[in-house]
Amino acid sequence: MIIKSLDHLKLISNKIADYVSEKDCIFLIGEIGVGKTTFARNFINYLQKREGINETEVLSPTFNLLYEYDIKNLKVMHYDLYRVKKSKELDQLGIFKEDVDSINIIEWPELVETNLVNRLELHLKYSNKENERELTIAGHGKWKDINKNEL
Repeated sequence: MIIKSLDHLKLISNKIADYVSEKDCIFLIGEIGVGKTTFARNFINYLQKREGINETEVLSPTFNLLYEYDIKNLKVMHYDLYRVKKSKELDQLGIFKEDVDSINIIEWPELVETNLVNRLELHLKYSNKENERELTIAGHGKWKDINKNEL
């Protein structure tokens, strides 16, 4: 799928947010600057707006590794694992070990070895056109049969 604009990416993130539930995991995969954090920002702000609470600034958690967002009855955990170099570091940090009912958005998930059942993988790539991105979607668990044409 070709994402033609920031508005198109926002529309996709909003539609995915309408399907998401606790314990779901979204992997955001792609190079620096391709739109991973923009997707996360759109997703979180949409949930906030939908729940009638003020939108917050959603930053990349590159240096903190994690930002948490409480959105009424939902908890969104936004991870950025760019600086993590070994999967052992994830174990030491205790990421994914808590039994928390949350939605996990994970940028740079390549080191995640745990089997997250309900996982949606969004692979973003630069396109030949400057303002466009290529999006490939892979679903697992409840996301396995996602209709990509509805996005």
